[in-house]
Amino acid sequence: MADNNILQYKGQPMARCGNKIYYGDPSQKAILVLTILDSKKQNDEDIPSRVLVQIQSTDPALELSPAKILKESEKSTLVDALEIGTIWLQRELK
Repeated sequence: MADNNILQYKGQPMARCGNKIYYGDPSQKAILVLTILDSKKQNDEDIPSRVLVQIQSTDPALELSPAKILKESEKSTLVDALEIGTIWLQRELK
């Protein structure tokens, strides 16, 4: 039975902790990590204006290694970051 309290996007779990958004199943070999680096006020809301996009290995042996980051880029919107990140993650998991 699926846990209805977990946010899903395109069939994968998504969670936010502070300025980081984690996307993907941690039991797979990689996940997408979006880090909001900067935001701007728009209509009394903070809108991300710089987002670091990373595909990270879930291998525990790489926890403190730079090799944990498999792919990285920076985008100016959360939508662009999520779009490229989900494509990269799909490719990495094939």
